[in-house]
Amino acid sequence: MTDTTFGPKGWTPERLGSLGGKTYVITGGNAGAGFQASRILLSKGARVVMLNRSSEKSTAALNTLKDEFGAGAEVSFIRMDLAELASVRNAAEILRKTVPQINALICNAAIAQVPTQKLTVDGFESQLGTNHYGHFLLCGMLFDRIEESKGRIVVVASLGYKLGSRTIQFDDMNWDKNYSANSVYSQSKLAQMMFAYELQDRIKAAKKNVEVYVCHPGASATSLISTSGGLLTRFAWWLMTKSPMVQTAQQGAYPEVMCATQDGLQQRALHGPTGRMEVVGAVGQGTLEPHAYDKDVMTKLWDVSEKATAFSWNF
Repeated sequence: MTDTTFGPKGWTPERLGSLGGKTYVITGGNAGAGFQASRILLSKGARVVMLNRSSEKSTAALNTLKDEFGAGAEVSFIRMDLAELASVRNAAEILRKTVPQINALICNAAIAQVPTQKLTVDGFESQLGTNHYGHFLLCGMLFDRIEESKGRIVVVASLGYKLGSRTIQFDDMNWDKNYSANSVYSQSKLAQMMFAYELQDRIKAAKKNVEVYVCHPGASATSLISTSGGLLTRFAWWLMTKSPMVQTAQQGAYPEVMCATQDGLQQRALHGPTGRMEVVGAVGQGTLEPHAYDKDVMTKLWDVSEKATAFSWNF
């Protein structure tokens, strides 16, 4: 599907005007597409608050950004590990005390293709726990602040949602019986998308003022696979990054920046590259398969997620 809304080159950051006075909160902002998104937003005068697991990498990222944009660049980080719900709660509390406005919360961080089953400290399969439950809780705790700002939530998904079982394995959420790195990653990204689309429905019913967008980076040369994938997966990915089927991390950041800033986008949609197999090329609205918004599965997942995180959304 070719989206011609933004012309043959698709959406690029050249469309952005000044973002002075706006604040963007991003998970995993110190590397890969998240770092490039932070750069783009800062280049337009925005304030960026990163939520990152590694203090060391975050400090290095801040130094790099201040070297580029000047010591006065409004960029900071709060340590947060999405795999630990206590860490998410703590970071959200700090944000609520120190960040008066959130124009967009960009749920960018993820782990992928973890080779063998690992559980988080809270007892969840690591990819579902990190990618979905961590963000579910974070969005819930910051929702009121985002709404006060008439802001947005941007969920960075993956085309992997089309692989694996294409639904949620409710009878064994931790995959004790049939763990497979790719299938579990696919389910975690599908869960994130289902959360976003169910959130859209609940916002509409409650007449709240928050927009929710879902995007994916396509195939981008970031450290995602190399930091959590197995040896064979990492090698195959390294080979792929040398091919024209993979674009730069900066291009991979365009969909999330577009969803955080651009007016007039469709919400019940998947935004990302629209070129070959929708993994590279001009950024716009791509193809969204209907299993990603199966209402029965979405509502069940929501209930399961509230119970797992011990957090109830109050609309």
